[in-house]
Amino acid sequence: RVGGRRKLRAFAMKIASVQMAGRALCARVSAQHVGSVASALRAPASAPAMWAGCRSISSNSPANNMHVRSSEEGENDSGPASNKAADIQAELKQDSRTLEEFMGIDSTATARAAGDLSDLSPNAQAAAKKREEEMNRSVLGQLKPDYAKADGSFAKLRSIVSDPEFRKVKDKLRDLDLVTVCEEARCPNIGECWGGASGTATATIMLMGDTCTRGCKFCNIKTSKAPPPIDANEPRKVAEAVGKWGLDYVVLTSVDRDDMPDGGASHFKETIEHLKRVAPSTKVEALVSDYQGDLACVEAVVHSGLDVYAHNIETVERLQNKVRDLRAGYQQSLVTLKHAKSIRPNLVTKSSIMLGVGEKDEEVFQAMRDLRAAGVEILTFGQYLRPSRKHMRVYEYVPLEKYEFWKKEGEALGFAYVASGPMVRSSYKAGEFFIAAMVNERRAQAKAL
Repeated sequence: RVGGRRKLRAFAMKIASVQMAGRALCARVSAQHVGSVASALRAPASAPAMWAGCRSISSNSPANNMHVRSSEEGENDSGPASNKAADIQAELKQDSRTLEEFMGIDSTATARAAGDLSDLSPNAQAAAKKREEEMNRSVLGQLKPDYAKADGSFAKLRSIVSDPEFRKVKDKLRDLDLVTVCEEARCPNIGECWGGASGTATATIMLMGDTCTRGCKFCNIKTSKAPPPIDANEPRKVAEAVGKWGLDYVVLTSVDRDDMPDGGASHFKETIEHLKRVAPSTKVEALVSDYQGDLACVEAVVHSGLDVYAHNIETVERLQNKVRDLRAGYQQSLVTLKHAKSIRPNLVTKSSIMLGVGEKDEEVFQAMRDLRAAGVEILTFGQYLRPSRKHMRVYEYVPLEKYEFWKKEGEALGFAYVASGPMVRSSYKAGEFFIAAMVNERRAQAKAL
């Protein structure tokens, strides 16, 4: 009892000290900033000014680890931070919405990713940079190289959202309440794939919700043992969306739904059948689960009329349990890929390997040989990038020349196409030009027979 009271007393003292520190920090908030927000609130007509003032205060709050400037620092409402916020707001007026609303992203996080720490004090900038470096530092001690960083600058994002094809895809997805991996996984190639100014306009639509029943150590998708029920009208919605915006190539994927009897295979099949009726010329790639090795589920998807059957082994055999959920497996994945090819030989099959998780060259070679033995024709290589501190660390940042090496080795082994690069992902657009040509050629051959 005495020990329990001591623990409670120590805990209460900690709470009191935190509260005192919080009051002291709040007392440092600049009177000038508070005055600017108050004046903006009293003037409803000046909405942009109110936005800028509120943004200045909220972005400098302790909750966001931002530096709070005191009145002694000599800054006023016309200082650099306020001018910057006002300039950004003025530029966004052209779209009548803020950039983060349109893209569905956190602008503060984007600024951090782009290295914009200008609104922090020198000490806070150094601390933020150190935290970022440590999160992305590889096990081998490498810092994240420039070639493994996406361009998250304001100028880059603004160029993406100004693309009319990007806007069309984005708005249609929102209208029909559809989820894409491009957004959920924050893919760095979203501008290339959604912007169809030249070549193939592509989107990767995620079926059956945004919550997965598995917990792979590399993946940024939400997880739950009991995800929400699926939308029974989703197959129709997807077909309607693809038919209206005229995509050349669509990738359908899904979260793992081990809570469903067939893992969602029948839902996948229904979606593809609807899509083919509405847009028969659109090439359909299905990036599917392993369905826990249930080959009847694989057959259901294969016979749906899709053009490309994709399933990712993710990494080499030795690292499967370290990288993937324990319900997944190397041999299990290979069996599903081989079975898909065996029941429909003219079907294009595809897989993907992440690099930088601790694999050895001979293990990558063996994985490539195993995939070829399973009949896989398309292979992609990409650098694993750590989404957050909760995810497994990057073991190594693979040098650029190694991606070219694996591309050449893959082609030598007989893969029809190999997309290899640090920012390449399993549904990356670069390979889809070639794959679309392959699909067209095989369709023509099938008609000739």
